[in-house]
Amino acid sequence: MSLFENTHGHILPMMTLREVVIFPGSITPLFVGRDISIRAIEESISSYKKHIFLVTQREADIEKPNPEDLYPIGVVSRILQLMRLPDGNIKVLFEGLYRATWDTLEGKEDMLVSHNYADIPHDFPAAFGNNNYPCLITNEIQDIDATPVEAEALYRAIHDAVDDFSKVNKKLSPEHVAAISALHHAGKLSDAIMPHLKLDFVKKQEILETLDTGERLSKVYELLNSELAVADLEKKIKSRVKDQMEKNQREYYLTEQIKAIHKEMGNEDPQAEADDLELRIREKNMPEEAKERALRELKKLRPMSPSSAEYSVARNYIDWVLDLPWNELKDIHIDIKEAKTILDNAHFGLEKPKERILEYLAVQKLTDGLKGPILCFVGPPGVGKTSLAKSVAEATGRDFVRISLGGVRDEAEIRGHRRTYVGAMPGKILMALRKAKSNNPLFCLDEIDKMTADFRGDPSSALLEVLDPEQNNTFNDHYLDLDYDLSKIFFITTANTLADIPAPLRDRMEIIELSSYLETEKMSIAKDFLLPKQRRMHGLENENLHIDDTAMLEIIRSYTREAGVRNLERQIAALCRKTAIKMVENEKRNPNIQVKKKDLRTYLGIQKYRYGDKETAAQVGVVAGLAYNNVGGDILYIETAIMPGTGKILTTGQLGSVMKESAEAAFSYVRSRANLLGLRSDFYKDIDIHIHVPEGATPKDGPSAGITIATSIASALLGIAVQDNVAMTGEITLRGRVLAIGGLREKLLAAKRSNIKTVIIPKDNKKDIEEIPKEITSSLKMKFVSHVDEVLPIAFNKKSAEIFQTSNNNADLVLSLKPHEEEEENKEEK
Repeated sequence: MSLFENTHGHILPMMTLREVVIFPGSITPLFVGRDISIRAIEESISSYKKHIFLVTQREADIEKPNPEDLYPIGVVSRILQLMRLPDGNIKVLFEGLYRATWDTLEGKEDMLVSHNYADIPHDFPAAFGNNNYPCLITNEIQDIDATPVEAEALYRAIHDAVDDFSKVNKKLSPEHVAAISALHHAGKLSDAIMPHLKLDFVKKQEILETLDTGERLSKVYELLNSELAVADLEKKIKSRVKDQMEKNQREYYLTEQIKAIHKEMGNEDPQAEADDLELRIREKNMPEEAKERALRELKKLRPMSPSSAEYSVARNYIDWVLDLPWNELKDIHIDIKEAKTILDNAHFGLEKPKERILEYLAVQKLTDGLKGPILCFVGPPGVGKTSLAKSVAEATGRDFVRISLGGVRDEAEIRGHRRTYVGAMPGKILMALRKAKSNNPLFCLDEIDKMTADFRGDPSSALLEVLDPEQNNTFNDHYLDLDYDLSKIFFITTANTLADIPAPLRDRMEIIELSSYLETEKMSIAKDFLLPKQRRMHGLENENLHIDDTAMLEIIRSYTREAGVRNLERQIAALCRKTAIKMVENEKRNPNIQVKKKDLRTYLGIQKYRYGDKETAAQVGVVAGLAYNNVGGDILYIETAIMPGTGKILTTGQLGSVMKESAEAAFSYVRSRANLLGLRSDFYKDIDIHIHVPEGATPKDGPSAGITIATSIASALLGIAVQDNVAMTGEITLRGRVLAIGGLREKLLAAKRSNIKTVIIPKDNKKDIEEIPKEITSSLKMKFVSHVDEVLPIAFNKKSAEIFQTSNNNADLVLSLKPHEEEEENKEEK
């Protein structure tokens, strides 16, 4: 019998499928690329009226499967459409017709054919023998129908399930649902549902091989319910994830868009920047607390948009934490001999301050620590306080950091602003540390006496923690909100006056006073330091400018009046500029200018001050007082005028509250001595007393004018002139006791400069004379007093009996004369 006459089945070309199962009644598109499968499709179209047998492979990775590699049941299908693609593959649309088993042709295992196919061509054996494509013998399989009752129950259940499934599967169109609902055959209904389920091909093959339609529909129902359960769970998961992401979804999308924009523009990726920050934080040598805080801030920074304000705040904070030198210490080397050389080369004189600094450094070298008092340099402007601190930094090998505290009135400038404020920043201390880049520099806190307090807080109180060695190892800046160790920093402070430093702050510091320079010291500084320095700064050689000693002394006396040498340096700079002009004008030769005393008017103009300036003659009510101000010592004349009136006391000349109180105390003393001075007890009722200090445009204040004002009032009331070569200083009590004063060296310098011969000084200051150079005291006659009664005879150049027992020129004010026991004249002098 010939092959095409076999009655057991149909001879069809076969194509194997990988991980795909075709069901009867379904239409499935497939891409075909294997050569053997393409030849089978082409043969199906040319010789078998587009009929082909599709069977699934057990293993998808087998390229040329053997019969044992195929499932026993497949589906006879029809080719509905074929499209050839440019890459050589073809896209085929298959329609499943019916289930079938298969068998190989005897002796032709690689060629599978079938019998009883009505349209097999008569030349098939020839075609079969000439074409190398697989064929098989297929036998259609008939379904086993379910019982009507079982089928009806399954129909209802599965139709409801399909309705529910269509709600979760958007790919199942209403047309598909309607077509499935119209089916009332268990086998066809299950075959119509299976292609829409997302199942593994093994499970689908199991359904394909189930011939009992009731059992098949029951399995499909179970699979459909499982798919519904999975879809419901998937929906819940999606809902939960959506709720989780809704909080920062907008920020996330914005961040992604910004990342894309940065990528297109060639800028750095923000996330890459965050990764770099994290790496820097982990590698930074800093305390764990600071590292954890920085990582927390970075975690908040990551989802933020770089354009948001919060991003800038968080990034600023992280940058500050990274930039601070937490544990970065510079090697410190202390050599006392080298330190002494550096101090001597940079500063002339100042022997006591330099000696104390060397003691401080020696102790630190032995103890290898910084526990000790904070040094505070106190002195007039220009005496070298800041430059002395800079020399200490050079001598110890520390970085020098200067912080000016003048005018600081906000506590936040020391402790920093809290991060709740807009534009918050750390305080001056951490700012300076960031600039220093080491955690053990020398801090020079300049003008510590110029801080003020207002409604924003007291910065001097905030500075207590900084300067206290027992507390500053846990200094807490409001901006960082982290403890920072300041104990390794060498603090030096400077001030002009000690009285303006708050007592608690002064208690934490050791005071080192820098006095005014003497004329001889100024001469040495000018010749050895200032003149060479200004020559270099102005491009001059040594031979271009020379200033002789008489001219330099005249500059010091008549063109400057200061405790330090700043103005002196300015005058020398002016001479250098004049020389520079001549050098530029005479290009062919360098000038050799010799500046003498007579030339100063040409170069510097008229004299600004008169050396030895004092009152030309003794006058009633005019007394020379010695004052200490910001530029050192000065002569302060106090004038008193008596006029008819009603007992008023007028004070003019921009006097401060302390001097006004001294005036009231002085007048009360004179009133208490009225009878002894020969005045009526109620003399003040008919007169007005006007106390004036000339140069009213200059504010004046200080606790050392009491005896000067008392002497001026007594002179005006008694009509006795005060000697023009006498000056005095000292505070007064209501009982007439004279209190000790400060700034004695500067005051004596002022007396010497003004050609004063005799100075009246409180007796309590006698001990201070030992520390004043002989150069100052040698030309002065010093009188030490403990009571105002001792002052008047010296000032009036009269014996006590003459002052307290004789009448005076103001006869209308005199009631009676009371005898006063003459006190022994103070003959002590230095």
